[in-house]
Formats: sequence, structure tokens, C-alpha cells
Amino acid sequence: MPRLNVFVIEDSATIRQNLVAALEEMAPVAVVGFAVDADGAISQLIREQRPCDLVVIDLLLQSGSGVDVLKALQQHPSPPHRVVLTNYATALVRDHCVALGADRVFDKSTEVERLLEYCESLAAGKRH
Repeated sequence: MPRLNVFVIEDSATIRQNLVAALEEMAPVAVVGFAVDADGAISQLIREQRPCDLVVIDLLLQSGSGVDVLKALQQHPSPPHRVVLTNYATALVRDHCVALGADRVFDKSTEVERLLEYCESLAAGKRH
């Protein structure tokens, strides 16, 4: 199965390290970069055009927010898949993120396994 190139936007070093370890160990994923704030993510993903298949976005960042990143990626000519991984996965937040281009929204506390399954399904559909 092909590996997905994933970019992670998460400001907590502990959560980011655990997430990267879980993704790379339990799903066909290679994490190709990360950012801790909206400006850094936008710079790498849009200005530098870092290639990736999937962006995993936290909503609350050191500065700016994941919403800023979602809005910026709407302007990308061929945006990668986008998922939000947050502690605030209410129905309202889910709907807002999907309206801004997120493919899915997952709760950090209870839905990491669903994120891994989503990565597997994306990788299964990836063509070389």
C-alpha cells in the first residue's frame, strides 16, 4: 500500500510526538513536516508548496488557528486532503470546519483510531 505524506499542525510537542509516532506506526504514513502556528503552516504549505497528501490540523495553535489554515488552503490550486484533530469536535465546530474544506473532523480524545482508519483508506486509494 502506498504511504501518505502527512503534514501535522499541532503546537503541543508531546501531543505532536505521540501523534506522529501513532500515525507512522499504525498507518501507511510518512510525516513530512509540521508547524506549531498558523503562519508557519501557511508558509510551508502554500508559499513553499511543501508537497503532501494530507494535512492534520489542530484548531488551537501557538498563534493563529487551524481555521486560518483551512481558509488559506481554500485558495490553494490543488489542496491536499485536510482533517481537523481537536478537543473541541462539537457538531457546530465539525460543520464549520467542513464548510471551510476539511474532509473530516476527529476528536483527539476519542477518535484517533478513526483518523488512522481514514489514513488507511486514503492510502488505499492513492495512485502512483
